[in-house]
Amino acid sequence: MGEHDVIIVGGGVNGTGTARDCAMRGLRVLLLERSDFGVGASGNSSGMIHGGIRYMLSDRKVTELACRDSGFIQRIAPHLLFRIPFLMPFGSRAEAATLAERAAWYATEVYVGTYDQYQPLKRGRPSTRLTAEELYRLEPGLRPGLHGAVTLDEWGIDAFRLCVLNALSARTHGAELRTWTEVRQLLVEGGRVRGVRWRDALTGEEGEARAPVVFNAAGAWSPALARASGVRVPMRPGKGVHLTLDRRWSSYGVICTAVDGRQMFLMPHENESIVGTTDDDWYGDPDDLEATQDEVEYLLEGAASLVPGVRRARITRAWCGLRTTLYAYGPNEDALSREHQLLDGAADGAAGLLSIVGGKLASYRAQSEEAADRIEALLGRPVTPCRTHQEPLPGGDEVPDPAALAREFPVAAAVAARLVYRHGGRAREICAMIRDDRRLGLVLCRDEAILAAEVVYCARHEQVRRLQDLRRRCRLSVGACGGLDCARVGAQLVGRELSWPPERVRAELSDLLDQGWRERRPVLDGAQLAAEELLRGGCGPWEAP
Repeated sequence: MGEHDVIIVGGGVNGTGTARDCAMRGLRVLLLERSDFGVGASGNSSGMIHGGIRYMLSDRKVTELACRDSGFIQRIAPHLLFRIPFLMPFGSRAEAATLAERAAWYATEVYVGTYDQYQPLKRGRPSTRLTAEELYRLEPGLRPGLHGAVTLDEWGIDAFRLCVLNALSARTHGAELRTWTEVRQLLVEGGRVRGVRWRDALTGEEGEARAPVVFNAAGAWSPALARASGVRVPMRPGKGVHLTLDRRWSSYGVICTAVDGRQMFLMPHENESIVGTTDDDWYGDPDDLEATQDEVEYLLEGAASLVPGVRRARITRAWCGLRTTLYAYGPNEDALSREHQLLDGAADGAAGLLSIVGGKLASYRAQSEEAADRIEALLGRPVTPCRTHQEPLPGGDEVPDPAALAREFPVAAAVAARLVYRHGGRAREICAMIRDDRRLGLVLCRDEAILAAEVVYCARHEQVRRLQDLRRRCRLSVGACGGLDCARVGAQLVGRELSWPPERVRAELSDLLDQGWRERRPVLDGAQLAAEELLRGGCGPWEAP
């Protein structure tokens, strides 16, 4: 692979964001990811570029940084974010409220009002106090007896696409990217890191890559990677579980309280709804992470306490990730700081090794800027001005009008809207492919409005090496169909594009369905169980894990 200035280990949002920043500064960058972009905590987050109102008392600078960076992210990827207004309901009516309850209402209004100071940074709307009548007019599905609510404004995002776009931008600026390539060992000589030893999981190829700086952004896998070279990376990983419902069950996000008093939420997100999240210490293997039925019931109970209809919902997936939280002994999991730290390995005899711990998806760009500054300092170079808040991510230079695309190309307006959301200005290139081959106008998935042209485009231009990579590029088999509509045809299209033999296509299809099975297994009940039987019969024989 030759010599590089920096090797970045990990293709999550911190790894891809830092690769982009370093490449834009003219550094020779190599990024190695053991699976695919965003597979760890980034893609399995709540999918929000939010300010973190809950951290205002203990980590106000976390809230300010997240709000400020949210504004920048909206500037560089305007197509990828969408507004999510939230409701924070009050429990009982004023005439029946105790003095303590009235004090709590007042404190909540003051607290949310303080958060309003940061809303302009992220183009959020100021909070509003709603009466009971106004609240039920907005959300009639809420349980009876609520006194009113306070609103607050946040932003949602497809976190997988955010990681992919940062990686593609880094590649455009000269970075070398290798997915499905595991770093097996850090090379440390004379008290300094000299590079890494790697292995390609798909081809079996092995090799070494040299660089004077290695940036360890491997998330929950970071401590083990560093520990093998005698370097300590303190971390307290926290397991967060989310549920996906098959449709939008509310027009607004609803902040709920779990049975143990923890704050959680039910919110609309793209074509679905998300219920989240748990926060529990995790001491196991990050590769064995899976939701349990207990965690599913915990989340359902909390959401149903305010939105009873959730009990009738079809839950399509239960998915989870590990927060890479800063280590602290004693506090409960949800009381841990969401700040980030950059740890230098010099004290442990590995100068040039830089590891990141903690942080938030919403602050990734600022965290990456700080990491790039430190990398240049370790290289002994003057710090180059950062431009990641100014230059759009791929597709972010234009947000086409879906209706205009539908008039220009043989694509339904709803399909065009989803294309624009995922690809921004590049949606026009995807639609144009249909002129050359009308078969590419086929809609593969009715839930996610995935065009055959989009699958082919991603396979050609977005560093796809496995069929399951399409789960993160264009949500192939992620929607309520679970792959029933789209998995088989998607596999055939990718196989043709990447010249896979038939046995490879079958193996990739089986693996794609296995990936979805791990998320569906904890929620197999009622309608979802019937859908699973259809999926197994409709996509042919495959082995479940």
